[in-house]
Amino acid sequence: MQQNETDLLPLSRKNLIYINNLPVPSSLILNLPEKVLQFGTGVLLRGLPDDYIDHANKQGIFNGRIVIVKSTQQNKVDDFDRQDGLYTLCKRGWEKGEMISENSLNASVSRVLSADDQWNEVMKCAHNPELAVIVSNTTEVGIVLDAHDKISTTSVPHSFPGKLVAFLLERYKAFKGEESAGMVIIPTELIANNGKQLKNICIELAEMNKLESGFISWLKEANDFCDSLVDRIVAGKVKGEEGDAIQGKLGYKDNLMIMSEVYGLWAIQASKPHTKKVLSFAKANSGVVVQNDIERFRRMKLFLLNAPHTFTVVIAMACGFKTVKEAMDDKAFESFITDLIFDEIIKVVVNDDISKKDAELFAAKVLDRFRNPFIQHYWIDISKQISSKILMRCIPLIKGCQDKFEALPQKMIQGLAAYLLYTKTAIDKEGNYMADLNKKEIILVDAKAELLYKHWQAASMKQAVSYILSDKKLWNENLKEINGLEQAVLKEMNALLKNNDFLKE
Repeated sequence: MQQNETDLLPLSRKNLIYINNLPVPSSLILNLPEKVLQFGTGVLLRGLPDDYIDHANKQGIFNGRIVIVKSTQQNKVDDFDRQDGLYTLCKRGWEKGEMISENSLNASVSRVLSADDQWNEVMKCAHNPELAVIVSNTTEVGIVLDAHDKISTTSVPHSFPGKLVAFLLERYKAFKGEESAGMVIIPTELIANNGKQLKNICIELAEMNKLESGFISWLKEANDFCDSLVDRIVAGKVKGEEGDAIQGKLGYKDNLMIMSEVYGLWAIQASKPHTKKVLSFAKANSGVVVQNDIERFRRMKLFLLNAPHTFTVVIAMACGFKTVKEAMDDKAFESFITDLIFDEIIKVVVNDDISKKDAELFAAKVLDRFRNPFIQHYWIDISKQISSKILMRCIPLIKGCQDKFEALPQKMIQGLAAYLLYTKTAIDKEGNYMADLNKKEIILVDAKAELLYKHWQAASMKQAVSYILSDKKLWNENLKEINGLEQAVLKEMNALLKNNDFLKE
C-alpha cells in the first residue's frame, strides 16, 4: 500500500533503517573517504559520473565519496544537507529488448559546499591526501577565460577555472609541491578538447596572476587534465504525480530524486598508467571507457545526439511541443528529425574512424532514446545557452557539408534560421531578454542574449542577420564567408515568417 506524501519520512541517513523497498547503503559506504572534488550539482553529474562512482563503491572497487562545490543557486545546499547527500536515481528505458525500471539510492555524495559561503571549507579539501580526482560540469559557458579573475585562496574567484586554480594552488602549498599530490582532472562540459582547453586557461590565469613559477610547473606536470564526454539523457527532478507515486512506493520523500535513461557512456581520454589506476571505478562499469583517444565517441555523440536536439529545439517549441517524446509522437516532426540525421548529418560525420554503418546504428539508437516514454526531456531546458550549442554542434556540420559536397543542407539551414528568429528579443521590466515564439513569450537564457539583442536593433532583418553571422565574438569567424549561407538563411527565415510552417517537407 502506497503512503500519502505527507506521511512519508524524509530521506536522510538516520531514516535509512525505515526503508525496506530497495537496498540501502551500508555504514561502510557512508563512511568512505572523500576522493573526488566535483564542481557542479547538476542532474547530469548526479545521473552519470556520480552513478558510476556509487556503483563502484558498492562493488568494493573505488571506495571513495564525492564532495561537491556549488556555485549557482540551483539545487539548494539545504536539500543536500537535509538528506545527507543521499538521493534516488530512477532509470527507465529499454536495454537489449527488455524494459528496465530501476531505482537506486545513491550514496556517493558526502557533502555539498557553497563556494560563496564556505570557501574556507573548500580550501581545506585541498589538504586531503586521499583526494585524487576533480570532476566538473559548469555548462558550455563555464570553461572560459575571465581575464579579470583574481586568484586567491582566501576569497572566491569568479570563474570556474579561477576556482580550480585557487584550489590547486592551495594543494600545491599544502603538500609542498610534491608531484604525487597532483590531481586527475576530468571536465565533462560538452566542448571539444575540454581537458586541454581547461588546462590552457588555468595556466594562462596562473601566469596572468603572476603566481610562482614552481606552482605553474607543478600545475602543468603533476596534474593530468583529461578530455572526456558524457552521454546519458537525464531528464531532471521527478515532479508531480509521477514523483509522488514513486516516493509513495519507495516509502520516503526525496527532494533530490532524478530520472534518467538506462543508456550511459563516460569516455575519458587518458594514457598515463597512474591516471588509469586512479580511475578504478571504470572496472565496475561497462559504460566507463578509458582510452588513449576518445575522438570517435565525441564526434558521434556531439553530432548525432546533441546536434539534432539543437537544430530542432526552436522548431519543436514553435510547434508547441513541451518534451522530446511529445515531439517524437508527431509524425511530421519525427520525419523531419529522422531526415535531418540520416540524409544530412550522417554523411558529414562519416570519416576514416566512423563508417556509415556505425553512424546509422548509433543514430537509430538515438532516435529510440528520443522516443523513451519514461523520460520527460523538456525542450525549454535544451534551449538554454543555445548560441554556444549552435557554435559547437551545428556550425561544424554546416561547414562540413559545404566543404564535402559544396552544398548547404536544407534542414540544417532551417534549424539555423529558426534559431536566429528566436534570438530577436525584447527586454522586460525585470531585465530579461524575452523571445516571441508564435505569440508566446519565452526568456532567452543565453550568455550571448545582450549581444544578439544589440544586433537585432538594426534597421532590417537582413542587416541584423548580416551583423550576427559576421560577428566573431559569436562564432570565432565570419560565417558570411561560407558560400551562400547568408542568402539561404534569409530565405528560410522569410519562409518561416510568411507561412508560420516550421515543419515543411
